Amino acid sequence: MKQIAPDLWQSSLYSSGILNTHAYFLERPSGNVLFYNTGDEGDLQHMSDHGGVVYQLLTHRDEAGPSQARIRERFGCKLGCSAIEAPFVAKHGKPDLEFGADDDRIEDIDIIHTPGHTDGSVCFFYRSPHGRSYLFSGDTIFQWNGEWSTFVLSSSGGSEAALAESLEALRAYSPDIVLSSGFVGEVAYREVTREEWAAALYERIAHLGGSS
Repeated sequence: MKQIAPDLWQSSLYSSGILNTHAYFLERPSGNVLFYNTGDEGDLQHMSDHGGVVYQLLTHRDEAGPSQARIRERFGCKLGCSAIEAPFVAKHGKPDLEFGADDDRIEDIDIIHTPGHTDGSVCFFYRSPHGRSYLFSGDTIFQWNGEWSTFVLSSSGGSEAALAESLEALRAYSPDIVLSSGFVGEVAYREVTREEWAAALYERIAHLGGSS
């Protein structure tokens, strides 16, 4: 795994066609968290060497896969996702935590309900004790060849109107690093200033036809 902050690590790369993915391992005093999914043995050993995993958190159904059963068996961790995504995630193992519309926090991690990519997509926001904040955006907003992009899966309940509203909701957050699960090209995550993040959201909302 690649260290990108004092308490944050990036998994090995997984590619499927043009789509690339990374998972992210967050070290916390109260227990470590795996965001997204990885089945790479080197990644799993790294997490084991660094105190294991107490939660695996998925932002939407496309992050689910057979490896989540291996992760649960190895670490005894709890799997969490939104209640809407849970039936799809459950194909590879029933979630322990299903976040409803009124659930906005799991310990010190904010849960942000961001439908639009799929109807049950969420994002996670963490304020690190090392002074920076991280937004785990799933596929709600991501990098496509170094540019901010969005994608609606209408077959999974997504819609442009819902996604525009979700991006509006993300204006309330000021991350220092935005880490998606999927991306296209070489850029997997972005460090942003408050102004850069506001501009990215403004452009994407306008592209989706939302108010700005």
